[in-house]
Amino acid sequence: MTHTHPAAEVPDRLFADDAEEARWRARFRAPRVTLPDWAREAPDRTVYVSNASGVWEVYAWDRSTDTHRQVTDRPNGTVHATVSPDGEHVWWFDDTDGDEFGVWRREPFAGRPSGTAAEIAVPGVPAGYPAGMSLGDRVCAVGVSGDEGTTVYLSRDNGAGEVVYRNEHDAGVTALSEDETLLAITHSEHGDNRHPALRVLSVADGSTVAEKWDGKGKGLDGIAFSPVAGDQRLLVAHERRGREELLIWDVVADTETEIVLDLPGEVTADWYMDGTALLIAHTHQARNTLHRYDIATGSLSTLDTPAGTISSAHTRPDDTVEYAWSCAAEASVVRALFTDSTDRVLLTPPGDRAPRSQPLVDAFVDTPNGPVHALIARPDGDGPLPTVFSLHGGPHAADEDRFSAYRAMWLDAGFAVVHVNYRGSTGYGSAWRDAIEGRPGLTELADVAAVHDWAVADGLADPARCVVNGASWGGYLTLLALGTQPERWAAGVAAVPVADYLAAYEDEMEPLRAFDRALFGGSPDEVRERYVESSPITYVDQVRAPVLVLAGENDPRCPIRQIDNYLDRLAERGVPYETYRYDAGHGSLVVAETIKQSAIEVYFALRALKMR
Repeated sequence: MTHTHPAAEVPDRLFADDAEEARWRARFRAPRVTLPDWAREAPDRTVYVSNASGVWEVYAWDRSTDTHRQVTDRPNGTVHATVSPDGEHVWWFDDTDGDEFGVWRREPFAGRPSGTAAEIAVPGVPAGYPAGMSLGDRVCAVGVSGDEGTTVYLSRDNGAGEVVYRNEHDAGVTALSEDETLLAITHSEHGDNRHPALRVLSVADGSTVAEKWDGKGKGLDGIAFSPVAGDQRLLVAHERRGREELLIWDVVADTETEIVLDLPGEVTADWYMDGTALLIAHTHQARNTLHRYDIATGSLSTLDTPAGTISSAHTRPDDTVEYAWSCAAEASVVRALFTDSTDRVLLTPPGDRAPRSQPLVDAFVDTPNGPVHALIARPDGDGPLPTVFSLHGGPHAADEDRFSAYRAMWLDAGFAVVHVNYRGSTGYGSAWRDAIEGRPGLTELADVAAVHDWAVADGLADPARCVVNGASWGGYLTLLALGTQPERWAAGVAAVPVADYLAAYEDEMEPLRAFDRALFGGSPDEVRERYVESSPITYVDQVRAPVLVLAGENDPRCPIRQIDNYLDRLAERGVPYETYRYDAGHGSLVVAETIKQSAIEVYFALRALKMR
């Protein structure tokens, strides 16, 4: 039986005070930009994504004239884009209303004629879910994923795509060598896309040139070939010693050099443009630093960047390092660090900068499974406070010391905010990330419970006014927490969640089915009891707190049918709940829609806790 579900109440405003109301909205509306991607042969031609129009769209920036052009203008936004090596074309991914299923298009950097559409970038490549893309001057490689697995197409001299790889398992394009003779792909033919292997193919005929796999439970990820033509070294991320580290693989000689760094935490990297050094991005305890590593000497130097989170970084031909930075108190900004050590803002979008917010402080909560790192923000006033436990998605991701208009809104409403980097999070080693295998969801929630106990005992959180919330995997954990830990939560807010795991598996995109098989140890046909044990709908009869569920009609990751199944069960039980559905995919790229959803969430929690 399908029920008509109660719609969430949409508030006109959250605060009576005009200044408070304007401040939280301004944080969302403030224009932001991503780190510009630049053309290797025309470095002044760059592409970035910005919300300046009110929707996240692609922009072309010609640095030589300092002119900016909005490339895309689609109702639900565009976020995947790059620029061709010669700087002549902008490539962007065209899906339908956020469903992530589509094709790559391209258009001239200077713009297409009025009234014309961007052309299909590679003729003959069918629509599908993107599985990597790499551009050269004469060759491009495009990966497409679908229900039948993954196919990699090569296009030569702008011709039709030719199949060079096809397999039922998850795979993806990683990198094209600078001379365009080698193509690196990741694959999971061994059955585990969470710990992929590497294969290098000949562009000439698609034959296998080299293979590398570190075995069960140890993933390899190709990062980039050397930017020097004729240099066939591939930079690779590995986890042989239980954390993300680096090696350089000379593919033709089939030799490798591990890069051992005296740094805690985990690292990734990219090349300096002459191929003699690496730009190291180091992650430790939810913050980042940048370093230069000289390959010949093995020397490591630290670059002078502010404390916080660096979401992306790269080098330019003159060795300038450009990076996107923020911290919890200050909004993101794109900066440039020059070789003379001067550091300045590189790109400032039009409009006012976002108002500041509160900093995050660290807590390390001891558990039998090791310390759980939590990040805490609190409003003014003494505790115990109403507290929202905001659980990140992924699960293989982490909350970091970065700016969040969403977190700031909860703080303005009087809530403390607790982020939990539970087992399954990245940045804390392979064992921590992989500890959820075989029992996802319930494992993470044991860590959330430990942090909840700590926050109550510390006097931070009012145990009668604790809210659990999250989106995607965080939404899944929210619904699971409401059913398995009902005594802890006064309300729950779940956005784009997995709610009924068996139905979700049937309807979700194939790369996520592959991820689930790796995570659970098989498909529902093989290990059905594990899916049932970790599914929120299994525990729906224990839910007693008010629930808000937000869902995208076109979401390929957490499809709508399985959410309806869960809501129907709530309706049958008479649990107080509200829903909000929107015509997009796994989240919205429209600023006004994001503001609306965020206001709905906070207003729901305020009413559930009788604070309004």
